[in-house]
Amino acid sequence: MRKSGRWKVFAAAAAAAVSMAACSGSADKPAETETAAETAAEVEAAAPTEEETAAETGEAESEEQEKSAQGVLMMATTTSTDNTGLLDYLQPLFLEETGIDLQWTAVGTGDAIQKGMDGEVDIVLVHSKAKEEEFVASGFGVERFQVMYNDFIIIGPKDGPVAVTDDIESVFKQIKDEELTFVSRGDNSGTHNKETGIWDKLGIADYESNPNYVSAGAGMGDTINMTDEKGGYCLTDRGTWLAKKADYPDMDIICEGDANLLNQYGVIAVNPEKYPDLNNEAANTFIEWICSPEVQELIGKFGVEEYGEPLFFPNADQQ
Repeated sequence: MRKSGRWKVFAAAAAAAVSMAACSGSADKPAETETAAETAAEVEAAAPTEEETAAETGEAESEEQEKSAQGVLMMATTTSTDNTGLLDYLQPLFLEETGIDLQWTAVGTGDAIQKGMDGEVDIVLVHSKAKEEEFVASGFGVERFQVMYNDFIIIGPKDGPVAVTDDIESVFKQIKDEELTFVSRGDNSGTHNKETGIWDKLGIADYESNPNYVSAGAGMGDTINMTDEKGGYCLTDRGTWLAKKADYPDMDIICEGDANLLNQYGVIAVNPEKYPDLNNEAANTFIEWICSPEVQELIGKFGVEEYGEPLFFPNADQQ
């Protein structure tokens, strides 16, 4: 019978014990020989059988095959999860633990959800609750799970005319009344939807009549860059600002802390009944993984060492 490597070591030790007893020529010490023989027998009994070793190997191989079988997970997500480096941080951990290769496209939330509706991706990770709920209600998404949040802020020139405040209404009204430069994402993203929603909620319906209201039609990083060039103001998520603020020494946070500025992220698997060829198994694995206490803790620590504060706050346990 073939023995495992561990058994070979045990067997050699036992044989050595028997040999030493025999070479001693101690006919008057049969107990030592008996003890060595008993040790060898105990090792033989304790050693894994060929069937047990094969079973353990088979289980390990089965687990690895199960991981690799889930293959690649395609995700559409917002630019903030990409710009902050969060996904670059999580992707190798997810690959190591599950064998699934997470790949993503970073666009505005509206475009990300559209990719889900078109069956181009297996899952979406975005931040516009109303659009997410509509995505699920229309049958294109399976179920929405909240993952984490941070907040939106208004940034602008340090020495500009708008005073630092926690009142978004006063900031928006001043920008509109004084026709200050405001750069909007203008791309149907979660950030753009948040901005237009705030204008509407505050009753400032004609905000686009401001001649210095600029629609960038770009991602968050490019929008911040344009805002800096124009000496204007813009709405951004805090995470992206923390990751990029070192590049903009003349800009700072002008408004933060208003209840209207909460920024909640949700994850949704695309409905496999709409698109049977999607990798729904991997999508469900990712949702379970990112909502797990262990990964939620990692999300809560992300950015603290580099920026002195977290870029996101996990809240998957508050569904």
